[in-house]
Amino acid sequence: MIIDKAEVIVTSPDRNFVTLKITTRDGHTGLGDATVNGRELAVVSYLTDHVVPLLIGSDAARIEDTWQFLYRGAYWRRGPVTMAAIAAVDMALWDIKGKAAGMPVYQLLGGASRNGLLAYGHASGKELPELFDSIRAHQESGFRAIRVQTGVPSLKAIYGIAAQGGDVGDASVRYDHEPARRGAKPVEEDWDTRAYLNHLPGVFEAVRNEFGPDLPLLHDGHHRMTPIQAARLGKDLEPYDLFWLEDCTPAENQEALRLVRQHTTTPLAIGEIFNTVWDFKDIIRDQLIDYVRGAVTHMGGISALKKTLDYAALYQIKSGMHGPTDISPVGMAAAMHLGLAIHNFGIQEYMQHGAQTDQVFEQSFTWNDGYLHPGDKPGLGVELNIDEAGKYPYEQAYLPYNRLLDGTIHDW
Repeated sequence: MIIDKAEVIVTSPDRNFVTLKITTRDGHTGLGDATVNGRELAVVSYLTDHVVPLLIGSDAARIEDTWQFLYRGAYWRRGPVTMAAIAAVDMALWDIKGKAAGMPVYQLLGGASRNGLLAYGHASGKELPELFDSIRAHQESGFRAIRVQTGVPSLKAIYGIAAQGGDVGDASVRYDHEPARRGAKPVEEDWDTRAYLNHLPGVFEAVRNEFGPDLPLLHDGHHRMTPIQAARLGKDLEPYDLFWLEDCTPAENQEALRLVRQHTTTPLAIGEIFNTVWDFKDIIRDQLIDYVRGAVTHMGGISALKKTLDYAALYQIKSGMHGPTDISPVGMAAAMHLGLAIHNFGIQEYMQHGAQTDQVFEQSFTWNDGYLHPGDKPGLGVELNIDEAGKYPYEQAYLPYNRLLDGTIHDW
């Protein structure tokens, strides 16, 4: 299975996606997701100018050797652009191997460890009635676990709230799907940590009173708190029995999680902006987290993230793979195959793509009664409709950013 062609395809149906398509001389094709939200063209250049020339003529069956060559051979390692490019190659080669074997990728990873993947959805609202309606809508859609994001009364526009609409950009797109909004400049949002910390526990008390003790609830702090602030929030939320508190403090300072852990028993999930096992090494070894939030797309592919999760399993730490809509259907399929195969699966983030995206990426996964399954088509089970992709050229887009009330830039 010698690689004959590798194409980098950029399409923007509901948002920008970067897809690598590898074709072998005997006609097998494989797809990989290389999307880095808001910095998509950086990965396009890395792939087109540096990686694709190295792939032509190589053996598509040598997945591990190719991964090591692209990682170690470049000398300049790690980082989201490099690892997304390697991830795209890795996914595409697993896709090809599965098609050549006539098997879905999860079978090549050891077979299924479960019947389906528990997934959580994203409910949000500026005020409680709107939030309750969103939770109910997610339950009606089949979700058995729900992330809760709420507005803060003194803030007009913050991360993850669908109802902000015209305040922050394209009102036709649900903002809790986290799009990098199209335009020449990023949108500015506001932030006040003290107001957030004072408001949030009351929201979770109200949600528990309305929906009972059994519904798994999650919350994303999105790196906005200092360690001691995160410790306070984790402790304040203990009565409401969260499934996890995500990204409670900026992940770069791994030692900070030790302070948080000392003060709260609320489970912690972190890692969506991590890129290699080295980012997770110490916090897994020291058991400072409960869930690994890495994404197949940003962690170097199926091969690399499986090794990280196998390492996490030694410490009873589970997967909680990143899965917003900036992970393309190809990246989501890869996550599903990996999640189905590993023993220490925890939960899968699932944000439903828009109709245009589903026309560009033809998918075989199923969603039934709160559980995902990647399907049993050979490979990853996703095909790219080139004609549909061509209808949606790249559009410049940026993620928002935060300023505090005094004008200081803050973590978004």
